[in-house]
Amino acid sequence: MIPPILLVGFGKMGGAMLAGWCQMGLEAAVAVDPSRPAAPSPAVVVVGSAAEIPQGFSPAAVVLAVKPQSAPETLPHYARFPGAVMLSIMAGRSIASLQDPLGGAAVVRAMPNTPASIGQGFTVACAGPGVTAAQRELCDSLLRAVGEVDWVEDEALIDPVTAVSGGGPAYVFLLAELLERAAIEQGIPPDLARRMARRTVSGSGALLAASDLDAAVLRQNVTSPAGTTERALAVMMNAAAWPDTISRAIRAATERSRELGG
Repeated sequence: MIPPILLVGFGKMGGAMLAGWCQMGLEAAVAVDPSRPAAPSPAVVVVGSAAEIPQGFSPAAVVLAVKPQSAPETLPHYARFPGAVMLSIMAGRSIASLQDPLGGAAVVRAMPNTPASIGQGFTVACAGPGVTAAQRELCDSLLRAVGEVDWVEDEALIDPVTAVSGGGPAYVFLLAELLERAAIEQGIPPDLARRMARRTVSGSGALLAASDLDAAVLRQNVTSPAGTTERALAVMMNAAAWPDTISRAIRAATERSRELGG
């Protein structure tokens, strides 16, 4: 049974997490979101603002799932729950930047990704000063409701984590998008191009997840000497193509995460 939770921000990620908690046996929860989406369970009360949180509600954890840009004006409303651990899934926002507006509360910073919506997420978390073993265990349970979880001691690692796994699904979707477009350019009918691109990406991901082999080995297994795949990879693996582009993209995203740190 999951103890009472206060969810601040009922968007796609917050909603995915809340659905996972409900499946695990959520004791009670209050979700705060101005759009007031429908509650997924009788155990959940949805309100439009912090002022509407029922009197006497005492959460074990406050999950901060709002956009990082709105943190300065949002967080002070939740400093009134000093006994709760604050679990932040806001991109970029450092633990230090959260503690002051939250009245010095114990903060766990985490970065999940959107496959959490189907229970296939990957989250990396870091516990800030004052987080107890019990609070860390609770946050671990909340995050595992939507996928795999790992922990790091060095908070600085959360910025590249945000760039790689946080944004990673967008890069994979872009690959599917570009494969579909290239297929159409080669004369394949649009419907077939779409189904082929999507299934190729999702099937390859499933194979990667099921295999103990390195990604490089799986790539080599598809690549026959002097064949069609080798010809394509010669273009993609040119130093100025994918290797350099991916490196620059992850570096840019990491830098942006640090800028948001506040």
